[in-house]
Amino acid sequence: MADTVEGVMESKPEGKQPKSVRVVLLALMIAMMLAMLDNMIVGTAMPTIVGELGGLEHLSWVVTGYTLATAASTPIWGKVGDMFGRKGAFLTSIVIFLIGSALSGMAQNMGELIGFRAIQGLGAGGLMVGVMAIIGDLIPPRERGKYTGMMAGVMALAMIGGPLVGGTITDNWGWRWSFYINLPLGAVALALVSAVLHLPKKRAKARIDYLGVALLTVGITAIVLVTTWGGTEYAWTSARIMELTSIGVVALIGFVWWQARAVEPVVPLHMFRSRNFTLMSVIGFITGFVMFGATLYLPLYQQSVQGASATNSGLLLLPMLGAMLVTSMVAGRVTTNSGRYKIFPIVGGALMIVGLYLLSLMDTGTTRLTSGIYMAVLGLGMGCLMQITMLVAQNSVEMKDMGVASSSTTLFRTLGSSFGVAIMGALFNNRVQHVMAERAGSLGSKITEKSAQLDAKHLKLLPAVAREAYQHAVSAGTHSAFLLGAGIAVIVLVAALFVKEVPLKSGKPSAESGEDAAPVQVVEAV
Repeated sequence: MADTVEGVMESKPEGKQPKSVRVVLLALMIAMMLAMLDNMIVGTAMPTIVGELGGLEHLSWVVTGYTLATAASTPIWGKVGDMFGRKGAFLTSIVIFLIGSALSGMAQNMGELIGFRAIQGLGAGGLMVGVMAIIGDLIPPRERGKYTGMMAGVMALAMIGGPLVGGTITDNWGWRWSFYINLPLGAVALALVSAVLHLPKKRAKARIDYLGVALLTVGITAIVLVTTWGGTEYAWTSARIMELTSIGVVALIGFVWWQARAVEPVVPLHMFRSRNFTLMSVIGFITGFVMFGATLYLPLYQQSVQGASATNSGLLLLPMLGAMLVTSMVAGRVTTNSGRYKIFPIVGGALMIVGLYLLSLMDTGTTRLTSGIYMAVLGLGMGCLMQITMLVAQNSVEMKDMGVASSSTTLFRTLGSSFGVAIMGALFNNRVQHVMAERAGSLGSKITEKSAQLDAKHLKLLPAVAREAYQHAVSAGTHSAFLLGAGIAVIVLVAALFVKEVPLKSGKPSAESGEDAAPVQVVEAV
């Protein structure tokens, strides 16, 4: 079958893919949309959910439970796909995600919702990894750039449309449909993948590395909890945070030690012998750090300081996300046509530094046009980095490690987002509270005693003096957060300079190795 399909692939004009491949890509984009949209839609529905179920004190766990399960399961899904077959692992992750979605929609209290969201997270961990790994199987790296650009477009669309869709669904159908909406979309993805995607079945010759799985899960869970709870639920120097930090560090050190000895490691350490793979992991971590910090504090600034409506919060990020989408697609096309890619992480790192520095200059007098231009600069930088990191990472490993390479890159980006939100958040909160105390005295300290982030409703209730003080405080907080981001982004530029531009594999046999240098095309229409 592989020979037949390869013949079909070779008979197509350059840049064209068989209809079956395009159908599979549609299913993959739907699955990716599920993972990206979920948090955006649910975030908009959370006030309504809390109003009906109660349990405000456990609100953060609705997000934390999902994030923990996603982060901990991501590398495991990648390894399971490599060992037992990509298609089965991907379909299983979709089914688990849909089960979690259905159960979340039926939750009767906050405890049930948190548990069901964790089930959703377990499935979500396999969705992103499965999408990227299957693309790695189907499309040679030389052709992969334009398709990863499409995936960046799906990500941007989800970020823009998620809050709008979430608000519409919650207002008209009720919050439970913010979970039920996943079911028809997931059913379409399941049907298309089942019918059209045909990959060789694999039989595992080694057992799953259960000790490695346990150590990695404990380590990631502890670190994510530190970044989630630090500075909010507990002080950074509290005993609980110190305990979690110690547990996380010990577990991850133990994980690395064991992976060097395991017969079938969850994350093969030999991948990190590749300079490019290691550099892409670092760049992915920093990109996640910056991106999710920006998407959290930019809307807050525009709502609190510039008076924008919270209802259309997704649209506030349109300059950044639109620029990211266009640049990502252009980068993908150029990479596909030329086979060259080193310029993009270099330019992306430079633009990211400039964009973050410009955003740090915003104050209470900055216009929406000016802030939009600053956001567009940052978006241009992230667009050069978002998908190129995955492309280069996959090009740096053998086919047998495609799944764990995809999952490791995704994991580093996820962990980067957790650290970015936590560290930029701690700096932001500290700065807001300091400026409020300085400008509004004891009243300012009382207002921000529990939280440095006020919603639109509470902001309108403040006295004029306190409201003006809060606007200056938010400006100061975003200045500090984005200035930190600009400093951290320097690491991206430095790492990009050391990237070695290895030719992207085109799907033809390698003259040096005598083996196929690219994935075997194994898709056929049914």
